[in-house]
Amino acid sequence: MSHPAPDAVEPAPADPSAPDELALAADFPPVDRDRWRDLVAGVLRKAGREELPDPVEEALRRPVATGVTVAPLYTAADAAGLPAPGVPGRPPFVRGSRVVRPAPSAAESQVAGATPAGWDVRARHADPDVGTTKDAIGADLEHGVTSLWLVLGEAGLPVEALPQALDGVLLDLAPVTLQGGEAGAEAFLALVGDQPLAPGGNLGLDPLGDQARTGVEQDLSGLAGWARRAAEHGDLRTVVVDATVVHEAGATAVEELGCAVSAGVAYLRALTGEGLTVEQAAAQLEFRFAATADQFTTIATLRAARRLWDRVGEAAGVPAAARGMRQHAVTSSVMTTARDPWVNMLRTTVACFAAGVGGADAVTVQPFDAALGLPDPFARRIARNTQALLLEESHLGRVLDPAGGSWYVESLTDALAHAAWDWFTELERAGGYAAALSSGLVHERVAAAWADRSRRLATRKDAITGVSEFPNVAEVLPDRRPAPSPPAPGPGALPRVRAAQQFEDLRDRAEQPTDRPAVYLATLGKPAANTARATFAANLFQAGGLTTSAGDGADGFADAGTTTACICGSDKDYLVEGAGAAELAARLRDAGATRIWLAGKPDLAVDGVDGYVFAGCDAVDVLTTTLDELLGARA
Repeated sequence: MSHPAPDAVEPAPADPSAPDELALAADFPPVDRDRWRDLVAGVLRKAGREELPDPVEEALRRPVATGVTVAPLYTAADAAGLPAPGVPGRPPFVRGSRVVRPAPSAAESQVAGATPAGWDVRARHADPDVGTTKDAIGADLEHGVTSLWLVLGEAGLPVEALPQALDGVLLDLAPVTLQGGEAGAEAFLALVGDQPLAPGGNLGLDPLGDQARTGVEQDLSGLAGWARRAAEHGDLRTVVVDATVVHEAGATAVEELGCAVSAGVAYLRALTGEGLTVEQAAAQLEFRFAATADQFTTIATLRAARRLWDRVGEAAGVPAAARGMRQHAVTSSVMTTARDPWVNMLRTTVACFAAGVGGADAVTVQPFDAALGLPDPFARRIARNTQALLLEESHLGRVLDPAGGSWYVESLTDALAHAAWDWFTELERAGGYAAALSSGLVHERVAAAWADRSRRLATRKDAITGVSEFPNVAEVLPDRRPAPSPPAPGPGALPRVRAAQQFEDLRDRAEQPTDRPAVYLATLGKPAANTARATFAANLFQAGGLTTSAGDGADGFADAGTTTACICGSDKDYLVEGAGAAELAARLRDAGATRIWLAGKPDLAVDGVDGYVFAGCDAVDVLTTTLDELLGARA
């Protein structure tokens, strides 16, 4: 039986009932922004907001960085008047430093060893045990990692162990970025000798980053000499502008961007002052930024960074083609938790996605157990596979700047760029980045940013899943070898913080006694009325490592093994005369309670209670007060 050739198949008949144009919202009445505002105002008033700003959406703005907030809704009007973002690979490089290239053919895609389009998958190694590091490097390179980041010295692998760790690594295929100062750079150059190196590596010199970490002033002279030695090996860069040092001290994206640009300018001055052209100097720099689970802020940060650096290059006389910023994005250590570490897999996945969408040239996903110590092989495998899934299955790297054109992303990119430029110019007026570190200007600005963030964390406006919200007080943490400690920082060093630290310190404190301190939840009224607040209170107290038990009124207090109670019910039940919260508080006092909380707002003004717990209260203060009393009573 013969079959017609493919081009002889008759096309399907047209559907005579199909419209020429498909208007998806044709059956809905038009809604403008004023109508949307009316609906928002109605919802806010039902939630108890009587006085509302004009326009009403200002009530829903939230901060994402110093001086930068985001609105709940963006339209074309918000992006009107913004500068054109350009095209990928061309100034101002907002849309990426890479030039648009044709998609590879099927034959090209099947070439052995070919990697998917996208970014450089960079794995970090800092285990001081050379055998473990060597095995981990081999596993990484065999399973999708395309470059290495080696931490050398006291905070990582001994410098003298570098040849053994890289034994068998094809350095003409796998770029290496170092973090180990001049000693590490010297050891690497001695190791490679005259052999060719894969493009994209970096000696990792960062004197200003070292000054921020240690508090010890650094000398930038001699960088040009290192650059000339690196040039003998092709595309081997010399300097990493590591802005994660500022991020890990509590900075927002604005401080991170401004400090990075100011440090980059300082390195340009140092390199050109020793004889390099400004184009040669710019080619020596790679910038390292933190990627967080706030995906849109991360995307906009990377886009804004390229715009800022293009502006610096333009002012410095760097040719347009050489003004693209090479970016290395690293999933944030600040967002990583030691408690419920499995949630870190979700955080790093979102952060990696954002880094890829934002146009990072290289991405490092930190293992989910990084806050516990040195990662095990499983954690390293998950970190690798996070990137592999996004690249090879989601094909995320095959689209350049997929967020481009979004009214929200373009507006946020512009806002971050302007705020960061203001901070950068303030640093330059103060004498440059090194002077601003020495004078304390950077410390003061970063401390203020972290204090603001800390308040949002303490009140759980910035919730941390598994730590400040939905904690698992019965969890058993995986056991990990401790990570090597860097040298003790001096008094002028920037601190290192983690968002979960306050709550995790409380958890550690609560778990020290054999019998963990507890809070009794005294419910009032019917279960349908008290369950929501009892659940809320249990969640809050467990975030501090306290156990909770619940009972009807004061009946179960004697068996709870505690002197602290929290009354949980509805506002209506609290105010019932003769049987409300005040009467229950009196019964709890008679039963031995020394501190009584009430789940509700302070304006309830219930007699006999010592404090109130509610959405937006200072949870850290509540938990600290409770632990002080419960543990102090045992002393």
